[in-house]
Amino acid sequence: MAKEVLVKIKLQAQGGKATPAPPIGPALGQHGVNIGQFVQQFNAQTGALNGMIVPVEITVYRDKTFTFVVKSPPAAVLLKEAAGVAQGSGVPNKEKVGKVTWSQVRKISERKAKDLNAFDLDHADRIIAGTARSMGLDIVEG
Repeated sequence: MAKEVLVKIKLQAQGGKATPAPPIGPALGQHGVNIGQFVQQFNAQTGALNGMIVPVEITVYRDKTFTFVVKSPPAAVLLKEAAGVAQGSGVPNKEKVGKVTWSQVRKISERKAKDLNAFDLDHADRIIAGTARSMGLDIVEG
């Protein structure tokens, strides 16, 4: 018999460096989940991501057990890393903060393909390119 789902929680945490501090502790504690156990399992699974922000979807069951799925990092985080900028532009239509190449956009789309709502990689490229433009990044050939 399947376990009865109590709640699904969506969070973002640093891969390999999660702690019981907010936002993880309060979100899980209010549902009676063992926070230390979650943090230990999450850090073990995401250790290779080296502090990069990653979304995680946690399913908490009625008996206070849980499962979780780690998603790929947000496109904005990957684009900032590729462009070598600290943050996006406040006024992206006037102030450009960096550049990314189409090959970098393709690598990001391949990495995020399973989490995007796209039919193929060309559509995924356009989604990532739109995120880049909204951050104030120019996309150049290369």
